[in-house]
Amino acid sequence: MDFADQVVVVSGGGRGLGAALVRAFAGQGARVVIDYRRSREQAEALADELGDRAIAVAADVTDRTQVDALFATARERFGTPVTTVVNNALADFAFNGDARSHADAITWDEFAGQFEGSVRGALNVAQAALPGMRELGAGRIINVGTNLFQNPVVPYHDYTAAKAALLSLTRTLAADLGPGGITVNMVSGGLLRTTDASAATPEEVFDAIAANTPLRRVVTPVEFADAALFFASPWSRAVTGQNLVVDGGLVND
Repeated sequence: MDFADQVVVVSGGGRGLGAALVRAFAGQGARVVIDYRRSREQAEALADELGDRAIAVAADVTDRTQVDALFATARERFGTPVTTVVNNALADFAFNGDARSHADAITWDEFAGQFEGSVRGALNVAQAALPGMRELGAGRIINVGTNLFQNPVVPYHDYTAAKAALLSLTRTLAADLGPGGITVNMVSGGLLRTTDASAATPEEVFDAIAANTPLRRVVTPVEFADAALFFASPWSRAVTGQNLVVDGGLVND
């Protein structure tokens, strides 16, 4: 699928990494649906910036009814099924290890909140996309992960567990949906400089990460989004069930 023929849903697309993903796809000529939960002002401003090839739609991805309505709106607006989804939406979280619950204090509710956003939300979006993708005979599902399951240097227990589950879902969906021409892959970043969630991260943490990467710098949301484009491009047509780590080489296994 050429980008000009794609209709892309980016969940949590109104700000931060989501906005970078939206701009990356729009920059390649795709039509983009900017999903948002609370960031209405930012999402609508981004849609206005991108013109008639973008639309902002409110939907909480943990609510299947809202997700189905989002896909119906997208089809009505663009006249064709959604071809590509990027599961980027993140349940409320701040990347500040000093403020996170440690092993002796973390509650199951904290885990459940992250699983709702990362796993249930991604499943809702993928399932809502399937009828249209099957109609087209092709589709791209791209999940946003983390390098923390290879390098758990910060006690983000709930976030990391949910993203690890999302990686498992990525691989099982890839096996299930591959015969229908639908690929499912993950792009996993480290700490990004800077998103709304990473704004809480102390500067010395950014410096330490940069010092330990071969590139000697922290990856930006724009660079991460560039990597996500690969999994939606024609050049990835034979790639599915994969996890691409985009963290400047910090994790290389």
